[in-house]
Amino acid sequence: MPSNSAVVVVIAIFLVVILGASHAVTGARVGTMMIRQPSSSSSVLMFREAPAFRNGPDCGADGRVDIAMTLDANYLRGTMAAVLSILQHTACPESVAFHFLTADADADGHGLSAALRASFPFLDLRVYRFDPSRVRDRISRSVRQELDQPLNYARVYLADTLPRDVRRVTYLDSDVVVVDDVRTLASVDLAGHVVAAPEYCHANFSNYFTDAFWSHPALNGTFHGRRPCYFNTGVMVMDVDKWRAGGYTRRVEEWMAVQKRRRIYHLGSLPPFLLVFAGHIRAVDHRWNQHGLGGDNVEGRCRGLHPGPISLLHWSGKGKPWLRLDARRPCSVDYLWAPYDLYRYSSPVIDEW
Repeated sequence: MPSNSAVVVVIAIFLVVILGASHAVTGARVGTMMIRQPSSSSSVLMFREAPAFRNGPDCGADGRVDIAMTLDANYLRGTMAAVLSILQHTACPESVAFHFLTADADADGHGLSAALRASFPFLDLRVYRFDPSRVRDRISRSVRQELDQPLNYARVYLADTLPRDVRRVTYLDSDVVVVDDVRTLASVDLAGHVVAAPEYCHANFSNYFTDAFWSHPALNGTFHGRRPCYFNTGVMVMDVDKWRAGGYTRRVEEWMAVQKRRRIYHLGSLPPFLLVFAGHIRAVDHRWNQHGLGGDNVEGRCRGLHPGPISLLHWSGKGKPWLRLDARRPCSVDYLWAPYDLYRYSSPVIDEW
């Protein structure tokens, strides 16, 4: 007969196994450490509930702002922080409608959308299934694997996905926090343009395309008659009606098809947007995309803030603030993201390798 102490140990081990199975985790290696992150099946339990945000007295009934984002297990923590920052800094949070595109087969059931609803029970939230097969054969390999995921191209298909009552939408990446009233960005005067975004004409635009592109007159001739400048597609305001009427989804896809035949760029879904829109967008104040805080696309080294006022912080690049904070190797800018983190555990589980 086993001793009472042995029985207690067996029961304890059994409970640990059972409880551990109900809170499945996945691993993300950073250097020599493994940071265990929640799987989508347990994500509802991993995040705190946000406060209820209510409209101020001057918010009208017809002032809806439509925000579009993608919803992905790897970026769920960033999405939660982005949503919280938007609601916290707008005077009319109940007037903000969120539209999420996800490759999750159970788009509007459990998992990722359930986690959002649990943390933001008062949120005007709509979730749409984005079929990865629609774009998978159009993707060509880029400098970073994350940029090759089908969901990274979902922004190309926003106008085809959103309901007809959405006539203007503000698209935001999941690695941003907004520290100003998002209505200011969403209501920018498009002046007849299809897309508005912060524009950076000091950047070396030629670096976004290969020598094969610049040496081919029939290809680089697309920029004749316009002054093309870089803009980041992680923060855009889009006239959905004009996008549909102009067939811009097809135009972007045509450049993706050229890329499959001959390599004319290196960087995921950004270059085909530049090929179609660069030099033809409505420029927005740079304060609305303090981008590059995630460092470069290869090593993700720390970067400081650009000079000037800030309305939106964007961790574009390889380094993401939640991973660097969990690894206890944060950049100084990551502490600006931390107050919006709804992740339930104050310190992650770290395994030494």
